Amino acid sequence: MKAPQCLCQICTCGRHRCPHNPTRIYDRVGESTLITEYVDKYPLYGNIPPAQSLKPKHEYHTHGGKMEGITTFKSDYLPYDVANRPVRVPAECKPVTGEMDMGTTYRRDYNAHKINPVIIVKPVERKYKREGKVNTIPTYQADYRVWEVQRRETNKVENAYQLPTEKFGNSTTFQDSFFPREISLRKSFKPTVVTKLSDQPFTSVTSHRSDYVPHQLEPQLKVSKEEYKPNSQPFVDTTTHRCDFRGLVGELPKSFKPEPSKVEVKALFDGTTEFRDRFQPWAISLPEVHKAKEYVPPTGNMELTTTSHLAYIPHDINPAVLMRPVERSRRNNAPFQGNTTMRDAFQAWDTHRPEIVKKSQDIPKASGKFDGMTTFRAHYRPHNIVLTQSCKPSKMALSSSAPFTDETLYRTEYTPKKQEVCPATYPSPPGYVFVNTDSHGHKFFRRVSPDVSKIAHANGNHLPKEIAVVS
Repeated sequence: MKAPQCLCQICTCGRHRCPHNPTRIYDRVGESTLITEYVDKYPLYGNIPPAQSLKPKHEYHTHGGKMEGITTFKSDYLPYDVANRPVRVPAECKPVTGEMDMGTTYRRDYNAHKINPVIIVKPVERKYKREGKVNTIPTYQADYRVWEVQRRETNKVENAYQLPTEKFGNSTTFQDSFFPREISLRKSFKPTVVTKLSDQPFTSVTSHRSDYVPHQLEPQLKVSKEEYKPNSQPFVDTTTHRCDFRGLVGELPKSFKPEPSKVEVKALFDGTTEFRDRFQPWAISLPEVHKAKEYVPPTGNMELTTTSHLAYIPHDINPAVLMRPVERSRRNNAPFQGNTTMRDAFQAWDTHRPEIVKKSQDIPKASGKFDGMTTFRAHYRPHNIVLTQSCKPSKMALSSSAPFTDETLYRTEYTPKKQEVCPATYPSPPGYVFVNTDSHGHKFFRRVSPDVSKIAHANGNHLPKEIAVVS
């Protein structure tokens, strides 16, 4: 009897899998298995130590032998004689006699046309006159009604200020709060700038001089250079391309560009367009110009008196006495010493401006007058223009009397195949019987052997190789 198969094994399309979610609905009572899908596929190996690292250690290895001064270039290089490249003398240009044909393709092929002036299609302006007077009363003036408004009483607090009996007799806040005090100079803790000279002699002993131990140097090795020995064999300059290449004689490709054909239109341009045919001019009136009212200056004299002019009373004011204490200037009566470290150590020297470096002219300047002959005129050679023949085919539609053959390789060689349905798409795969579901969610089915009496026929036909199953 065959073992049951899981739904994952029955699937032929590879898109059907069992849900691998562990549940306890199908667990057997009293039995516990520690076997999982990972343990089944990946068996446990023996105690294998981890692989050792092959990374080299950071140790300095000294080389005991001597270094050879021979390189690949020195051993394989073969010197050869180098000759200077021959200088090519340009041929002297000889001007061609005769006149140059200044005709162009545009002058030869251009056909001039007579052009009439364009007629203006702008409509004629018409002015409309309106009769009647305009009502100049606005909506605000007609609907607005003025009502009486009572004046509010002021909430200003009365100021109980008493005028002084004397002029500027009241003292200020600064005079009332400020108490003058005597200035006491602070003692300066800044050290005096005086250089202290030492009486002891200068000891030039340093840690380098005291701890330095001199060592004798080993004599330097002198390596003798080997004499260069040229190779006796000549240099072979043949390559694979030179040995195997054989030039083939071929014909030049022909141009398929068509001949340039002239497109001539003998009919004259009518000058009518779709806009001119459909556009109908209409009369437009100009807007009326609004006239501003003339300015009328007011009559009478202007009163220039203000509240300040009428209520202001001038007073004689004495300048306020400054209550700030007088600063005592700290002046040094010692003479100024103009010597600095820069002046003592810096010694000025005489400097002069360098001369301009001018490059010598290779081409000497001409002494005579310019004769008007240029290099282009002296060496120019006119050539006759040969027009290229156009190989472009004419724009003609190709028509054929033969019927169109619509046969393709896909139509002739395509063989339709029967689409097979995956048995796992059905809730119960055809030809299988459900057995059970394990604790991990795998569904197992067993294949059913068909009944021979239902498939075999009485006419003596053999049993089919495949069983036809209909869902």
